[in-house]
Amino acid sequence: MSIDKTSTAAEESSVENTDAAPAAVAAVDPRLLVREQGLAGYLGEFKRKMKAGDLGSIPVVVGLLVIWAIFTSLNSNFLTAGNFSDMSVAMVGTGMIAVGIVFVLLLGEIDLSVGSVSGVAGATFAVLSVTHGMNEILALVLAILTGTAAGAIHGFVFARIGVPAFAVTLAGLLFWQGFMLQILGDNGTINLDSDGVVVKLTSYYFSDVAAAYGLAIVVIAGYFLSAFFDNRRREAVGVPSRPLNEIIVRTVLLAVLAFAVAIVFNQYKGLPLAVVIFLGFLLLTDFVLRRTAYGRKIFALGGSVEASRRAGINVELVRISVFAIAGTFAAIGGLFVASKIASANQGAGTGEFLMNVIAAAVIGGTSLFGGRGRTWDALLGVMVIISIQYGLALEGIASPVQYMITGGVLLATVVIDAVTRKTQKTAGRA
Repeated sequence: MSIDKTSTAAEESSVENTDAAPAAVAAVDPRLLVREQGLAGYLGEFKRKMKAGDLGSIPVVVGLLVIWAIFTSLNSNFLTAGNFSDMSVAMVGTGMIAVGIVFVLLLGEIDLSVGSVSGVAGATFAVLSVTHGMNEILALVLAILTGTAAGAIHGFVFARIGVPAFAVTLAGLLFWQGFMLQILGDNGTINLDSDGVVVKLTSYYFSDVAAAYGLAIVVIAGYFLSAFFDNRRREAVGVPSRPLNEIIVRTVLLAVLAFAVAIVFNQYKGLPLAVVIFLGFLLLTDFVLRRTAYGRKIFALGGSVEASRRAGINVELVRISVFAIAGTFAAIGGLFVASKIASANQGAGTGEFLMNVIAAAVIGGTSLFGGRGRTWDALLGVMVIISIQYGLALEGIASPVQYMITGGVLLATVVIDAVTRKTQKTAGRA
């Protein structure tokens, strides 16, 4: 009889614990904080993340706002519609290449060749379309494939032969720079057709005000519908989801930002084609990293190569493909750079360009240690770099000072990244 009572008590205790366990998990899930605790819940979760070193994009956003405030106070022309539009177009070339660097950094590796590869892509297009009279669309495709092939070669040597990525891509930097000089010839500069496809990438604007406002509406509606139906799917399988009022608040904040940018663009020439293309690539790559099995494999490799191999991931194939992606985006970015100056020349992809590209990805929040980052980091980072460059240029400050300031910002970002990882390890989250 006592055994029966003990068994019954154990069963009741088991039932109670089973009911309590989900509640305990739900109480700390950030997507349920609004529903359970409201604003106080958000503040508590924010404090918890700060203590755990989970800062996200907050330091970058705050830093960008501070930079804008400083340069606006120094020169009222800094955030005018014309200057803002020019900065937006100027950041696309560097930003495109930084997107590819984000993929490489997620593996915990580095690619030093992207600057030279971008120059090769611009030179390839110029030689094929201008010198040899090839159709511009075909020349553009071949120029991009040149970058893909270069990246795949680097990835193959790294993944299959085992040469460190630093050494492989350093050799690639030198080789592709020499290759660019070779195909450009003695003249060293090939001017592009001002009415051609590539030049139009950065010179074309949608002058109709409906274009900017329409894009803002599409982005807002897309975000809301994506978040809403994602929550419906999570609720259907019993997984915690964000409450509807939180989604609405986020959508409203996005709407304010999107329409503010649209208003600024429409006060100048309109919506730049380059910005539309850049946003499209950011959305596509973000989807690939966060919503596909391939993206999860990249993050897994950045966390632990050996664990990924034991989990059945084809490590070599993923590594080769990532470097091919980096080369592809280097080529696309190189075409935007060539478009901005309407020519391909020997200086493309050289000097501080490579450092700015890598700095953009790191400053935006992608970890140098692998396993943490988003393609949107490329946008945030390049905004910081271009803002510094344009702000200092308006003040007439020489390039050496620009290098020092950009280097200081990069160092601060790397320090924050290192401290964040150490804090997360202490908190048991890394």
